[in-house]
Formats: sequence, C-alpha cells, structure tokens
Amino acid sequence: MAPAADRAGYWGAPTSTLEWCEENYAVSSYVAEFWNTVSNLIFILPPIYGAIQTYKDGLEKRYLAAFFCLTAVGLGSWCFHMTLKYEMQLLDELPMIYSCCVFVYCLYECFKHKNSVNYPLLFVLITFSVIVSMIYLNLKEPVFHQIVYGALVSIIVLRSVYIVLWVYPWLRGLGYTSLSVFLMGFFFWNVDNIFCDKLRGLREKMPPVVGAVTQFHAWWHIFTGLGSYLHILLSLYTRTLFLKYRPKVKFVFGIWPILLVEPPKKH
Repeated sequence: MAPAADRAGYWGAPTSTLEWCEENYAVSSYVAEFWNTVSNLIFILPPIYGAIQTYKDGLEKRYLAAFFCLTAVGLGSWCFHMTLKYEMQLLDELPMIYSCCVFVYCLYECFKHKNSVNYPLLFVLITFSVIVSMIYLNLKEPVFHQIVYGALVSIIVLRSVYIVLWVYPWLRGLGYTSLSVFLMGFFFWNVDNIFCDKLRGLREKMPPVVGAVTQFHAWWHIFTGLGSYLHILLSLYTRTLFLKYRPKVKFVFGIWPILLVEPPKKH
C-alpha cells in the first residue's frame, strides 16, 4: 500500500464528473478507488442469495427484479470506482434510479391480488426512468441525479413508515432498522464530502490499514447496501403476509438476515 496520495494507474486519467475522497490508485495500480470498489460486495452477493431464495420459494418475479437491481447497482458502482470513467459512472448512477422505481412498484403493490400487474404504475415508472435518463445524459449534472434519487428514496420511506405504523406494526423493528442503517450511510457520505481534506491529511499520518477505516464513502456503500437489502426484506415480508404466507427472518451464521417463506397453511 502506498502513501495517501493520488497516483496514476491502469485506467488513465478520470473522465467521471465526480471523484470521491479516496486517494486514486493508492492500493492497487489496477483499481482507482480500492476501498470504494470492494465495499460494493455488500450490494452484489447478498441480493444474489436473496434472489435465489425468492425463486426457490416461488414468489413473485417483481422481487427477483428488486434483488437483481440491487446487484446491478453494486456491479455498476464497482466498475465506476475501479475506473473513474464517465461511462462507468452512468452504470452506477442510472441503475440507482431504476432500482428505486422497482422498489416503489413492489411497495405500492403489496396489497394487491397475487401476480396482479399494475400497468398504469408500470408505465409511469418506466416513462419517468426514461425521461430522467435522457435529461441526465444531456445535463451531466450530478446534483440532478442526487435530487431525483433523494425524491425516490423519500417516497419509499413514506410508504414504508405507513406500513409499519398502520398496517403491520410488528414490522417496525425491521422497517426502522432499514431506515436507520440507510441514514447512517447518508451521514458517512456527507462526512466524506465535507471533511475530505482533513481526512486525507489524517490518512497521511496513519498506517494504510488503519487509514482504510476513514474511507467514509466505502462506509456509505456498506450501510446503504445493507439498508436497501433490509428494505427489500421488509417489502417482501409485507407482501407475503398479505398473501397469507408464513415469512420468518433468519440469521445466517447468526449475523446476516434472510427471509424464509413457508406457503400458506392448507385448511
């Protein structure tokens, strides 16, 4: 590991409209932002397991889409932080919008008949995604993306709060944990942006492994990845309860939460 300073690397000069606080090519000459890259594993691996479990349980394909969209965000973010290329930045940011639209659809369709399809809502969300993509591709303004993403997250939060307050109050623990973890990630994202110069100066005085702990954009990935995964569990738990299934949250190795769904009891 090299001292905390930007270096030249395999992918050449960055072309992205954003760069984060992590020092470029400080760990590997093949990975522009090492910690911001590998922290995306939390977006990639757990949702794949969730998708497999959802398929095995014979649940609706919209939740397969939700898990795979989260994995797509992780893969796009991996490519972006590995290369700092503009094309890879789009592969990160646009799936964030699309995945939120899938989350919105799942959450607002929790209390409908099994395998029902809300074509008007689908049309609105797809049209919205296309319009946002076209504007962003022409505008190339990260703040626009952040505002749209924040608005979608707010819609998801409001619906989630409604469900855990007035529909299934016993899901408050899962709902509030998901929200709290996500907000903690947002806090770290802001710390990384606001105090970048101080953090870089601090890392110059630290051993590299210790300095890795101060890579707060990587912590943003970890906390928002977990928060988003927990949100899908909340949405899926709500949906399967409504359909009279018997969902249960289990912990793999006593650490990682998964949802196991048993079919409705036969009378």
